[in-house]
Amino acid sequence: MRLDDFLARELAARREAGLYRRRQVLESPAGATVTVAGRRLRNFSGNDYLGLAGHPEVRAAFARAAERWGAGSGAAHLVTGHQRPHHALEEALADFTGRPRALLFSTGYMANLGVVSALLGRGDTVFEDRLNHASLIDAGILSRARLRRYAHAEPTDLDSRLAGEGHGAKLVVTDGVFSMDGDVAPLSELASACARHAAWLMVDDAHGFGVLGPGGGGSLAAAGLGMDEVPILVGTLGKAFGTFGAFVAGSEDLIEMLIQAARSYVYTTALPAAVAEATRASLALARREEWRREKLAALVARFRAGAAELGLPLMASQTPIQPLVLGEAGRAMEVSAHLRDAGFLVSAIRPPTVPRGTARLRITFSAAHEEADVDALLAALEETGAAA
Repeated sequence: MRLDDFLARELAARREAGLYRRRQVLESPAGATVTVAGRRLRNFSGNDYLGLAGHPEVRAAFARAAERWGAGSGAAHLVTGHQRPHHALEEALADFTGRPRALLFSTGYMANLGVVSALLGRGDTVFEDRLNHASLIDAGILSRARLRRYAHAEPTDLDSRLAGEGHGAKLVVTDGVFSMDGDVAPLSELASACARHAAWLMVDDAHGFGVLGPGGGGSLAAAGLGMDEVPILVGTLGKAFGTFGAFVAGSEDLIEMLIQAARSYVYTTALPAAVAEATRASLALARREEWRREKLAALVARFRAGAAELGLPLMASQTPIQPLVLGEAGRAMEVSAHLRDAGFLVSAIRPPTVPRGTARLRITFSAAHEEADVDALLAALEETGAAA
């Protein structure tokens, strides 16, 4: 079969199944409102949980650093790309997480690939929650270790699977906050299972940092866990911190091992120094401005209370991720289109991102939203008949 024929067939099948994806071209910065195709829309589809992506202090830090350090780093970290702003941000992230060291990666995907492949190989086993982010699943596959998937947020199932593996290193990997369901992993119970079976626990807290726990320390801080229970901690900078990139935090030896062996760190260009400086500014804001988390929690509570009155089938999430499960992909696309007509940007999430029959609206909140935005969204959802 010719490549063009194969591609045409596969794309047509995706369109027929309602699974075809289209990019939206935003004509404005990220924020509580955005412009798409000349229309201003209230944005409930982003991950800018604390409203820091467009903060004046963050933008000013980026501009100053671009003037001082240029637009790009020019090389990988281990060549000549590791500049003073990168090092300063790593030190700030280590302090934020309460760990000896942190290591910057260019993306969260690369951080997860780098960690798992550096620590595991043939003869080892990686255990993953069935609803882990795609980057974690891919990391397990590419590591060449045996991949075992346990039932979502079920420490008992993990415990039994750990007991059945007697050879090689054992790494347990989970999201802290699951990006499509919005629920929080049972980290204390997972840590206990790992301790019983001499397994290492790795948590990707992409959606927890800045939002959960004292000072925005994330899902581990909320659970009262430290490096003894969770030796490998991954976070991203493009969500609550509003910038770009990712990091791994842990012991001196963990970070040194990743510098030596994480291919997605060694063989890629360092992110621009201006991004690092902007992130230091956003990290400082996130740590000192507790009102952002308080406002965010109040907005989520307001939405959930209103949704309950309307009979909207929300999943059980107390985080800024509020999934409204509608079932089939076509239904999710229909409701999303109705909301856009009403002036709201709410993305429809369809298989394979979520299991078949659970297509949904992934409604997300930001400290940049106001109560009036929440009330308007609830009214628009009522008009779509999403509760039916």
